[in-house]
Amino acid sequence: MNIVITGSLGNIGKPLATELVQKGHNVTVISSKAERQQAIEDIGAKAAIGSIQDAEFLIKTFKGADVVYLMEAWEGIGSIFDKDVDFVAGFHRIGNNYKQAVLASGVKNLVHLSSVGAHSKTGYGTLTAHHDVENILKQLPDDVAIKFMRPVGFYTNLYRSVQTIKDKGAFISNHGGDKKEPLVSPLDIAAAIVEEMESPFEGRKVRYIASDDVSPNEIAKIIGEAIGKPDLQWMMITDEQMLEGMLGMGVNPKIAEGMVEMQASQRNGKLYEDFYENKPTYGKVKFTDFAKDFALVYNN
Repeated sequence: MNIVITGSLGNIGKPLATELVQKGHNVTVISSKAERQQAIEDIGAKAAIGSIQDAEFLIKTFKGADVVYLMEAWEGIGSIFDKDVDFVAGFHRIGNNYKQAVLASGVKNLVHLSSVGAHSKTGYGTLTAHHDVENILKQLPDDVAIKFMRPVGFYTNLYRSVQTIKDKGAFISNHGGDKKEPLVSPLDIAAAIVEEMESPFEGRKVRYIASDDVSPNEIAKIIGEAIGKPDLQWMMITDEQMLEGMLGMGVNPKIAEGMVEMQASQRNGKLYEDFYENKPTYGKVKFTDFAKDFALVYNN
């Protein structure tokens, strides 16, 4: 198949593109950075250098594709420390660019990377952007088949806490405790996408993706043992304290408020209600596997 991948060679894109090439597919990887071209070609894929903010570029790149993988990223819209960036509007622009490019190019099969929490417009903070983009794509004609992939929180998001652990000796968040939550490895997300790409497309489908169930306190214990800090703790603070801290670091106010609301929905369990009603088979990469990777990053 001819497959186009947005998102360059990130935590999902690289293993996704690599596996698809190894399986004999013709893969084109879109990247906004010309310096990524060699790395893309090194895995046997074709590089398309351009921006997902450019609808005409997308139309040209999508033409002739059997399947297109769509994703949005905060980084492609602006810095979370830029107080003037409207990230929701940015997601809407990208979603509408995708819709326009699909219509104009004639692509009939889409795999869209969405998120847990995308089933609802309210109550999940920053995740509402994924809900909005799903609905933009649902406006496409019925003969365009779409598979919406909704992963839970990525293991790799925990890398954001490396400096906090070094400075404060703890994970710090407005959710915590002993209640297990689903988490996912980007490798399992990539594997699920490959599986869906190679399966028949029909209508609209939602698939949740998860790898393991781990509580915040278990995360601290497992990571602590991996990095040689067996007393590492998960410290839970209030919503107000978290918001104040993020604003103090210069985070965009809307993003800060959205992050606090999203993690509050983790704390009360609301975030996972639809996930558990449609619980998937879990992937292969367990949290203890990821802890080894975290230790390498931490020690570097």
